[in-house]
Amino acid sequence: MQVDTAIIGAGAAGMMCAAHAKGRILIVDHARAPGEKIRISGGGRCNFTNMYCDAGAFLSGNPHFAKSALARYTQWDFIDLVDRHGIAWHEKTLGQLFCDTSAKEIIAMLRGLMQENGVDLRLQTTAHSFAKSPDGLTFLLKSDGAETPVTAKTLVICTGGKSIPKMGATGLAYEIAAQFGLPLTETRPALVPFTFTKERFAGLAGVATDVRVTAGGTSFEEALLFTHRGLSGPAVLQASSYWREGEPICVNLAPHADLYTALRDKRRHSGRRNLTTELSQHLPARLVDFLATETDLSGNLADQSDAKLKAISTRLSEWYLTPTGTEGYRTAEVTLGGVDTDALSAKTMEVTAVPGLFFIGEAVDVTGWLGGYNFQWAWSSAMAAASALRP
Repeated sequence: MQVDTAIIGAGAAGMMCAAHAKGRILIVDHARAPGEKIRISGGGRCNFTNMYCDAGAFLSGNPHFAKSALARYTQWDFIDLVDRHGIAWHEKTLGQLFCDTSAKEIIAMLRGLMQENGVDLRLQTTAHSFAKSPDGLTFLLKSDGAETPVTAKTLVICTGGKSIPKMGATGLAYEIAAQFGLPLTETRPALVPFTFTKERFAGLAGVATDVRVTAGGTSFEEALLFTHRGLSGPAVLQASSYWREGEPICVNLAPHADLYTALRDKRRHSGRRNLTTELSQHLPARLVDFLATETDLSGNLADQSDAKLKAISTRLSEWYLTPTGTEGYRTAEVTLGGVDTDALSAKTMEVTAVPGLFFIGEAVDVTGWLGGYNFQWAWSSAMAAASALRP
């Protein structure tokens, strides 16, 4: 089989690239259906982009690498595409955009665009034995036990990272990169819950509260959710991308309140009020009960000195916790790290040392924040490659 472009991976980046590339396009995926991570994302409604998307919301060994692709195909371009296909959407919070009805609408849109573009989609099919040849790049397709040699002028790798292996993630992109001698940065689970020993927070499972979580010098203000295994919620998932094993995180349980001033003022007017009762006006009652087992919160407000109130307030605004780890790739939304951007053109995503070979999407060392940023990177990097693919 000979094609102009072969795309390995029919996820968000792969389908977007196939829908907009020119010539004879073959796209391959081992799954039963394309876009499985799109289907499950956003609670089934797909947080497809973010209104505030810019390069500052991405982690990479080269913080400037993503700027070119993101600037040339923006969130507004994808919103326009969604609008033109009649997909209703809404902003949930912090610029996060979701489909009103179902993530399947995004998949249907991309499949329709591929069909219009004459793309040959091969599902439940694998690819292996990649190599460079005088005619381009070659590999073997395997389906139903039969193998077919393929020669492509250009080859786009977009099989994602290692996150959510139950969805078929394998790290294949890294193996292909290694076969061509490309450098890889360290990969690790990102946007993932923290775990703690001995089910430390099991008694708080289900309790949520707005906090500020700081890890690696970067802070996020959103909800924190206590679980049987540890901590989750948007603020925690965001912070996990900046956390390293053995380091503590800092949780501010009252990011929008001056607890010391509030408690001191309340002491002046309602000194007989129980300290834990007053704290429950600022924090979930179950959380206050839990904190009382670690910090002395006994007595009425009148019993507390300024120094004691200051110490309590500081403890609640600077609660240092050291996770034992994370839940790993099993629940991580994305993979941090990947194909080193030094090996790629920021304009086209092409491997500079192997003309005709491209890497896009999550496989590349570009990882976005929670909230639609990683989908936007998929769309933008796909379009950067598609614009450089010619029959």
